Amino acid sequence: MTDIEKFVDMVKNSDNIVFFGGAGVSTESGIPDFRSTDGLYNQHYKYPPETILSHSFFMDNTEEFYRFYRDKMLALDAQPNMAHIKLAELEKAGKLKAIVTQNIDGLHQKAGSQNVLELHGSVHRNFCMHCNKFFDAEYMKNSTGIPKCDACGGIIKPDVVLYEEGLDNDVIEQSLYYISHADMLIIGGTSLVVYPAAGLVRYYRGHKLVLINKSSTDMDSAADLVLHDPIGEVFSHVKL
Repeated sequence: MTDIEKFVDMVKNSDNIVFFGGAGVSTESGIPDFRSTDGLYNQHYKYPPETILSHSFFMDNTEEFYRFYRDKMLALDAQPNMAHIKLAELEKAGKLKAIVTQNIDGLHQKAGSQNVLELHGSVHRNFCMHCNKFFDAEYMKNSTGIPKCDACGGIIKPDVVLYEEGLDNDVIEQSLYYISHADMLIIGGTSLVVYPAAGLVRYYRGHKLVLINKSSTDMDSAADLVLHDPIGEVFSHVKL
């Protein structure tokens, strides 16, 4: 039995699956990840991405932040790939209970997934810092300079967790609940180096831990199955 066949068999024999994903889930949709050789951390800007995507940079250099943000973070034309599509199908079939994602692109929801826990927020939610009015991603994409609220003139901030900001406690608690109760945990498209998000997977108590990532991770030795194939390709073998 090949590793892909083992994976398909594990999915078939599980009915409480949780998926924990990172940037690698969306690379097949054309969205660059952060740490690969052609990822955002290897592209050249006036400032490094981790500096630009910090709370203090947003507050002090708002216009420069938005120049990068519009250019690199708002991939609104991206479409779900086979991983997103199959996960949505597994949820519809009652086998997948939750998706815990570090991504902010909204592609899981675009594919039809309902119970998506977004650890780092979403580009699709933006709020005026003064009056809290909501704005969608299209509004942000079409804005220029520093996006301002059309009601009060306040600066709009994406509902995205920047460096130096804490994660939402409710999202963390829900994620811990689903991960600790899962009979199968699939970790995909993440190098598991961003904390505290990566630490959540250690709460899994079952014996069907699958890691799907192009490069090795610190969790490989603890996994029951490790696949280094493209994640969309792996999920394309899942038939319901």
